Amino acid sequence: MSKVLCVLYDDPVDGYPKSYPRDDLPKIERYPGGQTLPTPKAIDFKPGMLLGSVSGELGLRKYVEALGHTLIVTSDKDGPNSVFERELPDAEVVISQPFWPAYLTAERIAKAKKLKLAVTAGIGSDHVDLQAAIDRKVTVAEVTYSNSISVSEHVVMMILSLVRNYIPSYQWVVKGGWNIADCVERSYDVEGMHVGTVAAGRIGLAVLRRLKPFDMHLHYYERHRLPEAVEKELNLAWHPNVEDMVKVCDVVTINAPLHPETEGLFNDKLLSNMKRGAYLVNTARGKICDRDAIVRALESGQLAGYAGDVWFPQPAPKDHPWRTMPHHGMTPHISGTSLSAQARYAAGTREILECWFERRPIREEYLIVDGGKLAGAGAHSYTAGDATGGSEAAAKFKNAR
Repeated sequence: MSKVLCVLYDDPVDGYPKSYPRDDLPKIERYPGGQTLPTPKAIDFKPGMLLGSVSGELGLRKYVEALGHTLIVTSDKDGPNSVFERELPDAEVVISQPFWPAYLTAERIAKAKKLKLAVTAGIGSDHVDLQAAIDRKVTVAEVTYSNSISVSEHVVMMILSLVRNYIPSYQWVVKGGWNIADCVERSYDVEGMHVGTVAAGRIGLAVLRRLKPFDMHLHYYERHRLPEAVEKELNLAWHPNVEDMVKVCDVVTINAPLHPETEGLFNDKLLSNMKRGAYLVNTARGKICDRDAIVRALESGQLAGYAGDVWFPQPAPKDHPWRTMPHHGMTPHISGTSLSAQARYAAGTREILECWFERRPIREEYLIVDGGKLAGAGAHSYTAGDATGGSEAAAKFKNAR
């Protein structure tokens, strides 16, 4: 029998919910483009429940234990004395979410002698050292597309929040003020602005589609150029490199996976090539941006605002400078873990486990690493290598709580 080790974020501070604001979720059968939603044989949860926290257990316990396997669920993932570190050596399957990632470094993979499958409940598997997984022939899978639309909605919200100066305006209301001039001194319309996405995969393209009704000029950089029909439909301007695109954009949104080629992409040099007063939104991965370069650009006015849903490491240490830098709209990596998204990626995780334990092939689009090489979505979106370096700093947050 196998041990399944599942790392999830903590329950709400007031305890696991006894009720929810809404009674159900809209029914969606297919994603844009035709891919079907997860198709497990069964689920043991009601869609709309909080599944991504420890008590939610991704709805997996009944299924895993009915097969005779052991399920360990914890939020304690960082440092040598964590539950994750102690339970890892004899775990066959590790499940983690991008929002509270269990960093599977090369060192941890080396200790996990029985590890055969690493599952990302959601999308984005950069918290796994993919090169080490390739070398060890560990299968890596994620629930592709499960929360892509969720993230794209969050991107649009962040763009509007920055450009319209929403957060400071809301704070004046909370403080009891009616300070209209203070609210609007940094507020603009998005109409007529040029917005560009770094990568136009599922999330990036969904962002562009949602911004088209705002009468913005749409740009994109993508190494896999979109079909001509899509470019014509959305009136898209394609750029051969990121540097060319950011020069003309008032707003840039990052929707690329993290791998060695994108790590540190937005550094001092690239930021200096952007329009003065541009806005940058990053819901991809924190390490795509140079942490301190972002702070400098905001302080100098080169950037008018930065909104990010992703940090490095995660959770971010208490003294992370993005918590206190000016003109930011940071959130703690929530864009892809709405209750709607959780229902999809929990079902997708169940589907992957069913395939694994029944020795059936995992969907091609869910695969990142298989048989000692990049596969499926991984072959399309990633390059071999490691982006987990420095993740041990996450223990600083744990120690400060």
